[in-house]
Amino acid sequence: MKKVLLAFLMTASVFAADWPQFQGPNRDGISPETGLARSWPELGPKTVWKIPMADGFGGPAVRDGKVYFLDRVEERNEVLFCLDLETGETQWQSSYEAPGKFSYNGTRSTPTVTEKYVYTVGMTGKLNCFDRVSGARVWNVDLVGDYPPASNQRWGTAQAPYIHDDLLIVAPQSKKGFVVALNRLTGEEEWASERLGNVGYSSPIVANLCGVDQVVMISAGDGGAGGVAGLSLSDGSVLWQYKKWGCRIPIPFATPLPDDRLFLTGEYGAGSAMIQVKKSGNKFSVDELYMTQDCGSQIHQPLYLDGYLYMNSNGNKRNDGMLCLSLDGELQWKTRDNRDFPRFERGGLLMVDGLIINFDGRRGTLHLVDPSPEGYKELAGAKVFDGNTMWSPIAFSNGKLLIRSQETLKCFDLRASSGG
Repeated sequence: MKKVLLAFLMTASVFAADWPQFQGPNRDGISPETGLARSWPELGPKTVWKIPMADGFGGPAVRDGKVYFLDRVEERNEVLFCLDLETGETQWQSSYEAPGKFSYNGTRSTPTVTEKYVYTVGMTGKLNCFDRVSGARVWNVDLVGDYPPASNQRWGTAQAPYIHDDLLIVAPQSKKGFVVALNRLTGEEEWASERLGNVGYSSPIVANLCGVDQVVMISAGDGGAGGVAGLSLSDGSVLWQYKKWGCRIPIPFATPLPDDRLFLTGEYGAGSAMIQVKKSGNKFSVDELYMTQDCGSQIHQPLYLDGYLYMNSNGNKRNDGMLCLSLDGELQWKTRDNRDFPRFERGGLLMVDGLIINFDGRRGTLHLVDPSPEGYKELAGAKVFDGNTMWSPIAFSNGKLLIRSQETLKCFDLRASSGG
């Protein structure tokens, strides 16, 4: 009996990992879980449950066996849902009015979930803090009303709030505060940064560069406008800026890498760049290591593993598929070069148990990939959705994968013990 109990506890500890925010526990797209199945049945992994959703692109977050996602109904109301991860049953829902119409309807962001609270940013810029247990709204801030954006927001507001200690960091991208830090318990402003560029759709992150925790934010702009900047966590002042790379509609945030490097990527002709932040005394500087047009992701973050970046290099004018890039900018391979390989059109991807789970956002096919600089190595693949424009970030927790289309949120069991 003791052996059985010990085995159960060990298995539970392996899978008991949350996905509490955009891009997972460390915002790097990587889950610490293990025990993933290395093959699937012909029809794909087991579907645990599915529920209907309104149109949109917002992703789910998971904490303590509960799924949180923000939905948008009839261009007027936004609804935060809490579901049971095992059954898909609704635990509670909380709705508020947020009228407005934008190009491509629906929510854009993933909730950020702490032990006590759920933070969301809706399409019209409504920032809300909800009680995680009851769903009651604790406080709210109108980012667009309080911090009018510095330029047009054609596609609405797309933000994933970042929690650092007692600060909640968002980027209204206003002249009154391009990046803003709020007290996460009250919503009161702690500091607001100067304008960094034009309005984009990238989220702020906190990265440790040269031994200093700092906010890193990409802003929109071409030809010396916009770029990326590091901001002080104490007062929002600019520590450094790099403007030689710019994207007029940036979505991915800067990817932190070893040796104080940041990888920047975007579509609309931006391509990608690698920079290195340096510090001498109290002054920061930036070295450009390279720029390349070999790759550019319109929507999703690259994944880093063992000296290589893996990404979906796709967008309005790019169709490279999945590719592998060394940290010195050398392209290793891309799936576009083989007609038998998938193109992964603007679908989400993440890494778990040393494998990449990659979703084709046009064809609705799910793929299990063994990452290697030597070439694309697919272990399993299956069609799991019908539809198109399935561009939302995906999530993984407790052996289960969450993916949404424009109509449905599905939960798949990817554990080796699931039996398909």
